[in-house]
Amino acid sequence: MALSLTAQDKNTLRTAAYGAVSLLAAADAAGSPHKVATHGSIALASATGPIGHVLAEKSKIKNLNGRSVAELADHVLPALTAAMDLLKKQNPAEAENFRSTLDIALEAGVRARKGEPGPALADMQRKITGALDAA
Repeated sequence: MALSLTAQDKNTLRTAAYGAVSLLAAADAAGSPHKVATHGSIALASATGPIGHVLAEKSKIKNLNGRSVAELADHVLPALTAAMDLLKKQNPAEAENFRSTLDIALEAGVRARKGEPGPALADMQRKITGALDAA
């Protein structure tokens, strides 16, 4: 079963994926946010299948430059839930591919920093996972 995605659907998927990495990096402001963002983004760029093609498209993702973590979360967390809902309805296997891709990107981001993740980073990872599970 193939995916039938509109331009808006693709934007939602990219916003959710790259937004999750941005949100994780923003939560690690006292640590190594640039490393978290870089390693998470590299993991997203390594995605395969239809999801990999969507994430590889070059387009401007709006609203990922929030003035605060809260503002960014207000935009990204609903996009994560919407992306999973959309994919589950169209192709459950691609929903799992998207989820797996995000899990790997988040893990790559967390592992990029030195030492154990702090409480803020761990909590943000739980919030992102919760948004994915809400669909």
